[in-house]
Amino acid sequence: MKLNEIRDNPGARHVSKRLGRGIGSGKGKTSGKGVKGQTSRTGVAINGFEGGQMPIYRRLPKRGFKVPFALEFSEINLGRLQAAIDAGKIDASQPIDAAKLQAAGLIGKILDGVRLLGRGALTAKVTLTVAGASASAKEAVEKAGGTLVIQAPKKAAPVAAEA
Repeated sequence: MKLNEIRDNPGARHVSKRLGRGIGSGKGKTSGKGVKGQTSRTGVAINGFEGGQMPIYRRLPKRGFKVPFALEFSEINLGRLQAAIDAGKIDASQPIDAAKLQAAGLIGKILDGVRLLGRGALTAKVTLTVAGASASAKEAVEKAGGTLVIQAPKKAAPVAAEA
């Protein structure tokens, strides 16, 4: 094989049809857009338009509400934490915080903090610093002889201004 003989596989590059180039091309005159009307012209934006009828997105009721300042936590279960301690990824004798959990690969981004959840069993005596914990997780850490420090999340919800 030589560099000057390198070619794409047949059909790898699609050659687009040249539109509006005479009747003999098969796509002359109207270029396959039919005749007249809105869609034969440029600048068509009729996605969701129903010909003047009330569109479906306005006929259907709206539901729910998204809290704009809601906190988003990275979550970790006790079972995964214990598995990481058993595997030697985390040293149980040292205090464990979000940065150590991230370094061990147990969580991705820290987001607004780490929330400890109670699925699984914890047998190691650990000192954890997290932004939140479920009641069952608190109970399991204390039962194993460890301590749980709940730290305020990185970003706090805004306080409403008094009138």
